Amino acid sequence: MTTDRVLPAWSEPFAADRRARLARRRPFGTLDREAAFGGTDGSGVRIAIVDSGIEAAHPAVAGRVVESVRIEQSGDDTALLQDDGLDVVGHGTASAGIIHAIAPGADLLSIRVLGPDNRAKGLSFLAALEWAIESGASVVNLSLSSRSEALYADFHALADRAYFANVLLVAAANNVPGPSYPSLFAAVVSVAAHDVRDPDVWFYNPEPPVEFGAYGLDVDVAWRGGGRMRATGNSFAAPHIAGRAALIRARHPGISPFETKAMLAATANEPG
Repeated sequence: MTTDRVLPAWSEPFAADRRARLARRRPFGTLDREAAFGGTDGSGVRIAIVDSGIEAAHPAVAGRVVESVRIEQSGDDTALLQDDGLDVVGHGTASAGIIHAIAPGADLLSIRVLGPDNRAKGLSFLAALEWAIESGASVVNLSLSSRSEALYADFHALADRAYFANVLLVAAANNVPGPSYPSLFAAVVSVAAHDVRDPDVWFYNPEPPVEFGAYGLDVDVAWRGGGRMRATGNSFAAPHIAGRAALIRARHPGISPFETKAMLAATANEPG
């Protein structure tokens, strides 16, 4: 099976036969991971997950879901409602389980915007992202994106708002070719999948727009109904980086988004 058939779009730079191009001269050297995020489990950090909901009772999240809300849309109006800790697909629970495995002390906030078809309207996504930024979360995981050119400016404005509010957005690139938002904005941490089956391996791409490659191929993930399954996609790479970012932000309170991103880059694996 060729790499192009295995990996989703935007993941090509991180494939084994192309990773040599990621080699770079590190101007500040390599940062020791212990110094970056050792000695913390993410306690004190709140992570918002904008997705299909989180199954709060799932063993993979171990009761760390502290709040569950959902966005409902009627026409051009959106409303934020309290939710029952449900996942209508399984996708959000998968992201939450990955994050919890890396940062078990972090609190999880579920913002349900995807429906049972794993899709959401652009205005609902905007409303969910806006609320996530205002929710007190330090990290927001976005394992979804919009391809709407009409909403480009709105997503860009929210990405900048998050950046200036010291909220780190971690966004998965779309699984299909073409631009998607907010994953390709410079203010976010953009993530695609690599082909190394190891959650402790991530790569930095010095030639964005997608900057990081993380474990997203054939990942054992939590799913709805208390179950688990194997899944592939950029969606499952992003929470691996979100979890590490939460550890960094727990270890270094007050650290800015660009400093967090720099630490993620400095602790990335060599592209061997």
